[in-house]
Amino acid sequence: MERALKLPKVARLPNLNREPLVVVVLGPTASGKTALALAIARHFCGEIVNCDSVAMYREFEIGTAKPTAAERAEVPHHLFDCVDPLADVSAGEYARQARQILREIVLRESVLREAGLSENERRRHVPIVSGGTGLYLRALVEGLFPGPQRSEELRNKLRGRAKKRGTEYLHRILRRLDPAAADRIHANDVPKTIRAIEVCLASRRTSRRTLPRTSPRTSPRNMTELWQQGREPLQGFRILRLGLNPEREALYARINVRAAKMFDEGRIDGGLIAETERLLAKYGAEARPFAALGYKQAVQFLRGELDRESAIAAAQQAHRNYAKRQITWFRREPDVHWLAGFGDDPAVQAESIATIEPQI
Repeated sequence: MERALKLPKVARLPNLNREPLVVVVLGPTASGKTALALAIARHFCGEIVNCDSVAMYREFEIGTAKPTAAERAEVPHHLFDCVDPLADVSAGEYARQARQILREIVLRESVLREAGLSENERRRHVPIVSGGTGLYLRALVEGLFPGPQRSEELRNKLRGRAKKRGTEYLHRILRRLDPAAADRIHANDVPKTIRAIEVCLASRRTSRRTLPRTSPRTSPRNMTELWQQGREPLQGFRILRLGLNPEREALYARINVRAAKMFDEGRIDGGLIAETERLLAKYGAEARPFAALGYKQAVQFLRGELDRESAIAAAQQAHRNYAKRQITWFRREPDVHWLAGFGDDPAVQAESIATIEPQI
C-alpha cells in the first residue's frame, strides 16, 4: 500500500539542530491507528511505541487487536507483550518506560549521525506513539502528579467491596470524591478506580493534618487537582499529534464488525471465547485484562450469564461507548492535526506523511 501512495510535494526545511520529533497517532478504537502508524513507520523508517494499556499484557491477543506478528517483524514495536497478566501497570510506570524507549530511539539516531551517514540516510527515523489509552498518553507527554503511596490495606478493602457490591458501587464513590476523574475512568476499570479513590482519601487526610481548621484550603483534595500541580512534562522532544476522526456512523459500523469477528469460532485461532477460556484456566479470573472490553463479555458467556449473541451485542455496545469517551478525551488534547477518515485510507496516510515531512 505504501508504494502506491501519491504524496503531494512538500518543501523540506533544513534541520537546524531542532529537538527530535515524536509523532503521536491518537483516535478512538477501530479508527485505524495501527494501520496509520505502520504507514508512517514504513515511510520514515520509524519505530512504534504502544500506548494501549491492555496491549501491554502478554498472551491476550484477539481482544486487544495488536499488530500481527508479520507487522511487528517488519517494523520495530515497543511495549507490547511486556507485562504479566496478573500484574498492574500504572500510567506512571508506562510513562517511565515509554520515555526511556523514546530516548533510546533518539540515541540510535545520534549514533547513525556520528557514524558519518548523510542527513538523507538518517533523517527518516521517527518514534511513533500509537494507541487509545488517553491517560497513558497524557502521563507520557505531560507527566504525572506526585501522588501518595499505595495502601494495600485500603486497596484490598476496595477490591472486596467491588466483589461484593459491584464495580458501579466503587465508581459512585469516586464520582462523589472526584467527578472529573469519574468521567475519565470507566466503571469497569477497577484498578484505576481504586487508585483514584486512594489518592482522594490520602490527599484529604494530608490536608486535614497539615492545615488549621480556619485556614483556607490550598492543597489538592483529589486526583484531578493533583493532576494540575507538579507534573513533569516530557522534555527534549517536539510533539506532533495526528488525530483520526472518521465519520461516527462509519466508525460504529466498523466497531460492530470487528467485535463480531473477535467472537467468530471459525477463526484459525479459535476466536475470543476460546482464547478467554484458555487464559482463564491458566491465570484465573484475577488477570487484569479480563476487565477489558470483549474479554469481559467472553467471561460472562463462559459463566453462563450471557448467550453468544448477547455477548457479541454487549461487546459491540461497550466498544461504541468506549469510542465516545475516547473522542471526548482526545478532543481536549492540544494542537492535534485532525484527519477526516480512517487510518487505513491511503488519502489519510498521504496527508499524515505530508504533515510530518516538513517537521523532520
